[in-house]
Parts: sequence; C-alpha cells; structure tokens
Amino acid sequence: MVLARVVTLDDARPEVGAVLVGGGRVLAVGSREDVAALAPGARVLDHRDALLTPGLAEAHIHLVTYGFSLSQVGLHGARSVAEVQARVAQQVMNTPPGTWIRGGGFLLSELGLGEYPTAALLDEVSPHHPVLLYSRDLHLSWANSAALRLAGIHEGTPDPEGGRIVRPLGCLLEHASDLVARVIPEPTGAEYLAAARAGAADLAARGYVSAHTMAFESPEAPRAIQTLAQQGELPLRVWACLPHDRLGHARALGLARAPGGLFQWGGVKFFADGALGSRTAWLHAPGFADGSGTGMPLDPPDLIAELGREAIELGLTPVTHAIGDRANTEVLNAYDRLRPHAEARGIRLRVEHAQHLRAEDLPRFRGLTASVQPIHLQADGPMIRDLMPHLEGLSYAFRSLRDAGAILAFGSDAPVAPPEYRANFAAAITRVDDSGARLAPEQALTEHDVLWAHTRGPALAAGWIDEGIIRPGARAAFTLWDRLGGNAQALVLEG
Repeated sequence: MVLARVVTLDDARPEVGAVLVGGGRVLAVGSREDVAALAPGARVLDHRDALLTPGLAEAHIHLVTYGFSLSQVGLHGARSVAEVQARVAQQVMNTPPGTWIRGGGFLLSELGLGEYPTAALLDEVSPHHPVLLYSRDLHLSWANSAALRLAGIHEGTPDPEGGRIVRPLGCLLEHASDLVARVIPEPTGAEYLAAARAGAADLAARGYVSAHTMAFESPEAPRAIQTLAQQGELPLRVWACLPHDRLGHARALGLARAPGGLFQWGGVKFFADGALGSRTAWLHAPGFADGSGTGMPLDPPDLIAELGREAIELGLTPVTHAIGDRANTEVLNAYDRLRPHAEARGIRLRVEHAQHLRAEDLPRFRGLTASVQPIHLQADGPMIRDLMPHLEGLSYAFRSLRDAGAILAFGSDAPVAPPEYRANFAAAITRVDDSGARLAPEQALTEHDVLWAHTRGPALAAGWIDEGIIRPGARAAFTLWDRLGGNAQALVLEG
C-alpha cells in the first residue's frame, strides 16, 4: 500500500490518499482508512509528504542515440563558433589520432551565424581527427575536412536525393548527412547495449516510467533495447518505431502491435520535412522571411498514405514528422485517406512535432495524437519571430490542438534536447523563450494539462489503456514529486 497525496487523472476519483498494489497492478484506490481496511496486512510505503501521480512518459526520444550522446561532445548552450571549437579541442586532447569525434546540440542562431559554417573552422582544432557534429534538430550536420575526405565528398559531389551538400564545404542538410555517417565505424553490439543501458537508466533516474523511441537509428538500437528487456535489465516500458523503409522486414518477421512485456513494436515512422533551424521545414508560401525559400519536402504524401495503410494492416501506427505548416497540411491530407482504416483497427494516427500550423488545419487534428516538445519552444521562439512571423500565433499551438480534440503527448526528441520535464512544464505554462519574450501566450496550458500530456496522453498514443492513470487494473508505475513539475522519482512496483 502506498500512502501519498495521489492525483489519479481518473475523473471518477481525481484525488485519493492511498493506492493498494499487487502483482504490478493497482488493486484499489481510496482514503488511507478504506484502503488499509481492504488489506490490513499489506506492506506500507509511506510517502505522505510527497505527491504521487501516474508515471512520467517521454513520448519522443531516440533512446539509444541519446545513450551514445551522453559520452559525446555536448554543444547545447554553445553561443559562438569559438565555444564549439573549444569543446571539440578538449575532446581531441583525450582521443587517439584518427578516431572519430562526434557530438551535437548546437543551433546556428545561437552561434550567431547567418550562414552555414565551413569545414575549415573545425580543421583549426581537429586536423587529424574526423569530426561530425549534428545540429540540435539533427537535420543538419557539420563536418571537418578529414571527415569529408573519408566520405569522398568534394566540391563536385552531387547532392543526394532528399539532401543538400552546402558550398563551401562543411555542412550537410537532411539525407546528405548520411554520406558521412555511413563511413563512421559501426559500434559493436556491446557498445549498442551499453548505450541502450545508459539512455534507459538516465530516463528512469529522472522519474520516467516509459518512453516512445523513434526510428532514425540503426537496427541495432532497438535490438539492444529488446536485449535489455529479455535480460530483465530494462527499467522502463518502451514503445518503438520502425522506419518505413523497414516495413517489409516487419511483414516478414510477423511484427505486430502485441502488448506485453516492457518492449513493444508500435509505430512506423515517416518524415514529411526537415526542421526550422536548418531551414528545411516545409512551408506554405511565402516561406521563410529571410528569403531562403519554402523548405524541403521529404517523404511524399502518397508514400505516407500507401505505406501507412500497410502499417495499419499490421496493427502498427503511422507516425509522421511534420514541422512546417505545409508539411502538416500534406500529412493531414494523407491521414484523411487513412482514417477509416485506422479507426477500424483501433489505431490513433500520430503527428510528431506539429510545430507550425494553419488555422484551417486545426479541426483536422481531432482524434489524432499530436506528439509535441514544449522544450523546443525556448530556443525556437526568437527564430520564429525572425523567420516566420506570420505563423507565430499557431506555433507550438498546444491549447488550440487540445481544444481541437487532439491527444497531446509530450516529449523532448532527445538528444535534440535533454529529456527534461521541468523545461516542458515551464515552456508549456509560461511560453517564455530564451530571449525572455512570450511566444503566443494564448496557447499556454495549465499544470494539470502538462501532467496529463506527460502521462495519460503518451499512454493513449501507444494504445496503453492501463497506463497514465491510477485506478484498479492500471500498471503500478508512478512518479513521486516534491511538487508538480519539481523534483521527480520513479516508483515502479512490478512485483
């Protein structure tokens, strides 16, 4: 029996004083006296000074990549090229010559750059180590000359489909990054397992009880998470996505949405466009205010509709990255074709980010999952005002999405941003960005809204009716707080 100030998120009994648990499930909720009477001999966990809620969920993370990032060059908060150079130089000093230096987390705007940086800037501090650094949104990479040589990239190399090699050389947009990434030595199975263990342990230590891990990782990444689950080492529940180009493997292997255990294949991932910071988000005209165009479409809407139908037939959820307003329009068009099939299978179609919207598209989100990341608002606010002021009112439009009937599911997109729920609470409630200004304050949510979007929303998005709520039959996976949005601790009672 757990004693605490319990917020259940169950409308039938919103707040109680005790929860009775057995076999990893909630058996009863109620007052301390009533629950004690039901099981007078039960072991008591007394947390009466703490707040107990359904367990925190991280609704969008690249879990193994995040695990790897914990030991790479961290560039979050870097405010100049010189600061990036200093952090890379430090890693170079502690790395054998010829070994790859990897990292990420920078934003061009935070570095004070109006144009893409060159390889020569990294050559100054790393002439003998190949370097590949990803921007915070992972849609742009910055390489030095050693890395470009190993990849065979020169001034005459043609742009790959769905990507662009920036001239003068140094930066690669979208799929062009793969030209360098594919020549980096593949981590060993043991390294993948260690990264999976590190990422999962980090989330659990932060108070999370479940996570949705997205595609855009090597096939070895989900295998490592599965191995942890099979070995009894996975400290949280994981819902995983396949990239759409591996859907054929899913058919061959008979993968389907099969609840049970701590690891589950759940989604098939598409990318409708790129990202704001890399100017590859797909926009309706007039596009970016700096004249850089209307962004870059990636997976065609017809492909999303066609392969999305196949995913649904396998019981898997179509999950589509859409940042720009045009990308969201096109995804909604594709989803309109998929809705009848998804509803027949009890599957909730899902849009990742839904970051910049048009008013006429909002009603079309009814019944969909809007998997969003409030933490990104903090860095993006100044860019939105500079690059797309006409979309400011419906950027990170959480309240409008909720009012339209979308299911909000909060995450971080780590390692794009740290999996920091405090930042999500702050950004969603205050709407204050890194410049100190408020972005579309009318889109603010309440503390209760944010809790729901970090617990029940992700559970419903994954089809887990037994999570994100405290009521009889639910999974006994909770988060303890000193105060809502403050310090958190996971409390999972599986036994």
